[in-house]
Amino acid sequence: MNASERRQQIVELLNMKGTVLVSDLSEQFNVSEVTTRTDLRLLEKQGVLTRFHGGATKIMNNGDLKSFKELQLEERYQRFIEAKKRIAIEAVKHVKEGDTIILDSGSTTMLIAEELVKLKHITVITNSLTSAFILSDNSDIMLFMCGGTLRHKTRSFHGKIAEQSLTGISADILFVGADGIDAKRGITTFNEGYTISSVMANVAKNVIAVLDSSKFGRNGINVVLPLNQLDTIITDTDVDSSCKQEFVAKGIKLIAV
Repeated sequence: MNASERRQQIVELLNMKGTVLVSDLSEQFNVSEVTTRTDLRLLEKQGVLTRFHGGATKIMNNGDLKSFKELQLEERYQRFIEAKKRIAIEAVKHVKEGDTIILDSGSTTMLIAEELVKLKHITVITNSLTSAFILSDNSDIMLFMCGGTLRHKTRSFHGKIAEQSLTGISADILFVGADGIDAKRGITTFNEGYTISSVMANVAKNVIAVLDSSKFGRNGINVVLPLNQLDTIITDTDVDSSCKQEFVAKGIKLIAV
């Protein structure tokens, strides 16, 4: 199958389903996700679809209720992504020239990497392959990667070797994401063996959690960081005011953007 035939089939799938995902298309057509994103980008230029993070939706027709519902869902998802982008932009305002930054893995911290790459004369330490790849574009950034065991799902390094690579490090800021955060337990995750964040926090002067408002009240099975290791939380303006006060009462600075 050539590229033209593949794109035609993508259009047919869109007409049937209304929405397609990059991961599903890559698997179905046995091509890389990079190739799939290129296909979607070209089809978007032709006015066939609208791309979103991780997929695409067909252009809505006024009389197509099914498409309307899917687009509404996509709009909510886009707002979710936009919130993360605002959080990332706010986070980087805390960085100054000469700082050493530790960047934990995660979708929001990846967006922080996309902002950090615009800066000069900073040092970044990360266990995230994705963030390291983004930051490698800027030769004015001193970049260090934690070694260790690769967790394929998150494309990040973990384990004793990764943790030992932080020995002797002194960082100005740690940016850490979360599966969930609770005013009693702190930052939690649904993954097991996720201890590198605590090691990162121990060598950072300022620990900043970056997470959208949907993460508040979610309780993972394992604690990543207790509240006493957090200095600041950056989130979006949809965070509940009573929830916000719970964290402020515990001495944590909370910034909503």
